[in-house]
Order: sequence, then structure tokens, then C-alpha cells
Amino acid sequence: MPRNTTNTRKAAGTLTVEVLRHACSQLAELTGMAAESVSSLARTDDGWALRIEVLELSRVPDTMSLLATYEVELDQEGELTGYRRVRRYERGRADRS
Repeated sequence: MPRNTTNTRKAAGTLTVEVLRHACSQLAELTGMAAESVSSLARTDDGWALRIEVLELSRVPDTMSLLATYEVELDQEGELTGYRRVRRYERGRADRS
């Protein structure tokens, strides 16, 4: 019976979304800070590698709030095996080109 590649792609996409959600949830539980977004995701030999943007300090106006980028490593099952903060910045500031 031929494989249905559309269903295979859908299942892989669903798995990826679940991995993202679980990673954000695990990081929030460990740090006490909610994830704002995922800025990168890559499959590795050992599992997954992500960069997650987190709100570290809310300020008024919001453009002065402090955010941080965390590198997060997950195993093949999507369980967090390590994380570290790699960058901290004000929301209103862009990276230098």
C-alpha cells in the first residue's frame, strides 16, 4: 500500500508543534517566565535545539521591557535536557546589522 505523504507531513508538523509547546512549557516551569516566541528550531542527532524568547522584566512603556533569548536542548522524546540564557535585550532595540 503506498504511503500517504500528505498525512506523513501533517503528522510530522503536529509533532513539531507539540515539541515546541512542550519545550516552552518546560522552560516556563523551570524559570518562572513565560515564552513569548520561538525564534529557531532544529532537529539534532540527540533531539532538538531551540531558541526561545522570554519576557524577563515587564516595564512601562512596553518597548522598555527586558527580553532574553534562551538556547534549549531537548532529547528525542522532547524532554528538556538543558538550557542557558544567551542574550538579554530591551524589546524596542533591534540587533545591529
